[in-house]
Amino acid sequence: MVPYDERIYGFSGEKVSTRGYIDLHAVFREGHKTKIVPIRFLVIEAPTSYNILLGQPSLNILGAVASTPHLAMKFPSSSGDIITIHGNQRLARECYITILRPQLPILQIHNIERQPGSGLTLFGEDLDLKISTSLQQDGLNIIAPTLTTNADLFAWSAADLPSVDPQVVVHKLSVYKEAKYVSQKKRKLGEERRLATKAEADKLLDVGFIDEAHYTT
Repeated sequence: MVPYDERIYGFSGEKVSTRGYIDLHAVFREGHKTKIVPIRFLVIEAPTSYNILLGQPSLNILGAVASTPHLAMKFPSSSGDIITIHGNQRLARECYITILRPQLPILQIHNIERQPGSGLTLFGEDLDLKISTSLQQDGLNIIAPTLTTNADLFAWSAADLPSVDPQVVVHKLSVYKEAKYVSQKKRKLGEERRLATKAEADKLLDVGFIDEAHYTT
């Protein structure tokens, strides 16, 4: 791999750093018909489900004509025959769904448990504080006792945070006022998920964070 530090731009305009490039001979095949063309591949670090993305320069070298609706690509072989390569609709859909799924980093954490006999009374469910293991030990030795000593300052449940000043944060829905009301089909949840959803909703109802809405439909 040859070092290459020029940035490229993603589909949404974000800058992507490159690690280098590799010149390879790519083989395109359908049955016994093949065509080999030299392609320069840029190596990047990106959360994508695709192994390789072919750009327009590579398609021009291949002499390819692509049809997105048909998931097909045609190009001439070395002998002059026309080669047709078809994509897989199921795999394409899985790759698309994988890209849409957010890639969350996996973090290692320390648990800081409340010391027995601390005399702290917490409302709702008792929670443990968690600190990333990327924190240096010197910092951990300072932060852990401080958090444990001041555990009563944290909001451990919705009941500990009865109201929030609108100047701090406000949640609003961007609703088109002229839109017609549509009654959506009732979604069926599994029993375990339904009970968990109801428990969380009841917590917010009890402290007045949300109100139950009644509609004629």
